[in-house]
Amino acid sequence: MTEVQSLITNALPFALMITAECMEVTFLSLGKAAMNNGISSFVFVTYYNTLATFIFLPFFLLHVCRGNQLPLTFSLLCRFFLLGLIGICLLQICGYVGLDYASATLGVAMGNLIPAITFLLAIFLRMEKLDLRKLSSISKVLGTAIAISGAFLIIFYKGQAIYTIASSLDSAQQLLSEHSNWVVGGGFITITCFSSAIWNILQAATIKVYCDATTINFFFCFFGSIQCIAVSLYMERDTGSWVLNPGVETIAVVFAAVNCVTRASIITWCLQRKGPVYVSMFKPVSTAIAMVTGIIFLGDTLYSGSVIGAATIVAGFYALIWGQNQEKKTVLVDFACEAESSTQTAPLLQ
Repeated sequence: MTEVQSLITNALPFALMITAECMEVTFLSLGKAAMNNGISSFVFVTYYNTLATFIFLPFFLLHVCRGNQLPLTFSLLCRFFLLGLIGICLLQICGYVGLDYASATLGVAMGNLIPAITFLLAIFLRMEKLDLRKLSSISKVLGTAIAISGAFLIIFYKGQAIYTIASSLDSAQQLLSEHSNWVVGGGFITITCFSSAIWNILQAATIKVYCDATTINFFFCFFGSIQCIAVSLYMERDTGSWVLNPGVETIAVVFAAVNCVTRASIITWCLQRKGPVYVSMFKPVSTAIAMVTGIIFLGDTLYSGSVIGAATIVAGFYALIWGQNQEKKTVLVDFACEAESSTQTAPLLQ
């Protein structure tokens, strides 16, 4: 039983977050393809979040019928409303408007700012301990910086070609070739980075106060969908833009809805067990995933800079996770010492 618990504690969150990031890269690529096909970013975000709400609905109703739902208060509903506002209405709308102006590569690259922002916010809100006199804290800081540096290294440093399937533009050239809307797209994507960091912190705080993930995810998606509908109806007043064409647009909406449900469930579960910094640190991995999928499916060339960057990301992850595990071991040792001292002093007090 101890081995199973250890697997769930360590290996399962890692595997789930890698899966979530793989789905996220696919989700961004399909979304960009759908917008290139003509669908509005506002319509796209509204459609897939509404569909995700209907997917969540039967699970939520079954959860309520079984009597597993915890009591709701007005303050909790306000929290859920705020989660929807930040995590869907602000983050996703700004994110896809930014992708509409720029590229998926730029979105993946700038997403590497999220771990640093989340880490700083977690320290400021005292959700993460930082004591630079301890090796574990130094390891966490260096791990964060190294992983982010590795992700940017993949984007901006090419190096020599190692493996080539077909001739194509590399990610850095694609990024630098879109000068016309780069600033506008980058501005919107920067807003999404801050929104994502704030959402991670707020979601982690909410799950500690109200440990009912099914209810949180449903109301988060429900309120976010209503907010998206209100904003999109104001921004897209042409009824023709709301017509969903078959093909890549429909596929993108359906996959995005499934990704929304899956990702929200995974992140909420991991936030409850590992905290916001651990979850946000998987964001640089999406850069490495985008690189690998580009080589396999798009025939991109593998360069030495990409290999060095991927290795740097792995090193940064190891340093961060090692620091977190060391802190947990210290807490457990201190707790055991306190328990032992209390059992020794109890008979004397009696």
